[in-house]
Amino acid sequence: MSRPSQPKITSSDHHGVSVIQSQAHAAAALLQQVPQLVPAHPSSAGGKAAAPGKMKKTSADKDSDEYRQRRERNNLAVKKSRMRSKQKAMDTQQRVNQLKEENERLEAKIKLLSKELSVLKDLFLEHAHNLADNVQPPAAAPDDTSPAPNGGQ
Repeated sequence: MSRPSQPKITSSDHHGVSVIQSQAHAAAALLQQVPQLVPAHPSSAGGKAAAPGKMKKTSADKDSDEYRQRRERNNLAVKKSRMRSKQKAMDTQQRVNQLKEENERLEAKIKLLSKELSVLKDLFLEHAHNLADNVQPPAAAPDDTSPAPNGGQ
């Protein structure tokens, strides 16, 4: 059995010479060129460095004017968000109620129109039956001529 051939990749070195490499060799060379990332503080949890804006504040910062202003702005934003959420829920409920009322009206209209259709069908069928009863079939004459009205002699 022959070993499956790897696709060849052509690349140029810094002298402009084309070099044919296997895909595995190219990947290994690429990995050697990628610098390794090392955490700034190896003792941090999970080896992840905390973002500068996300570091814990000391208790002295909680007494600062800036902290109190940020808390007040956040509290107002939360209050505003909750009010919008309640208003949206109320608007949605109002729309649901409107649609229910409209649905009931439409269902009542369907019933009324169905009754009207039934009455009209009955009238039509009765009329059609009366017309059929009034029509007399022509008498079959041996010479297929019908007698003239008023004795037309």
